[in-house]
Amino acid sequence: MTENNNRSILVVEDDHLVSEMVKGMLIELGYSIAGEAEDGHEAIEMVSTLHPDVVIMDIRMPRMNGIESALLIQKYFPTPVVILSAYETEDLTEKAVEAGVGAYVVKPPKAIELMRAIEVSIARFDDMKKLREQNNRIQEILKTVKQLTEILPICENCRKIKGS
Repeated sequence: MTENNNRSILVVEDDHLVSEMVKGMLIELGYSIAGEAEDGHEAIEMVSTLHPDVVIMDIRMPRMNGIESALLIQKYFPTPVVILSAYETEDLTEKAVEAGVGAYVVKPPKAIELMRAIEVSIARFDDMKKLREQNNRIQEILKTVKQLTEILPICENCRKIKGS
């Protein structure tokens, strides 16, 4: 269908038929499949070794669910995550957002919805990365300003160096 910059996708789904359907859709959309996992534990291991561009993950899976897995992926191996679930409640959506999930798609997905969710998740992830970098730079600047104010006594009222 289209070429999506050879983005690699890790599919995390415990239902084999759903996994095959999603992989077929992704390939049609021009994505490559980095790998498949059946639960959150496998997902974390595979993200750490395969470094996919995006993770598409079910919520309800054995051993570790998608929300817990997304949280750990964001903490240790930051990667855009799209939740693909048959369950859509306000509570699950809030938990997904808190875990750093970039998009949420309800099963069964349409190809265009899946593509949009992937691209939105990547864009959101990139924006958050830029904000973190800017915040780190600001923190460094504030640290330098604090060090300078400790060295140079500044008048609180006139903002001039005292004694000059």
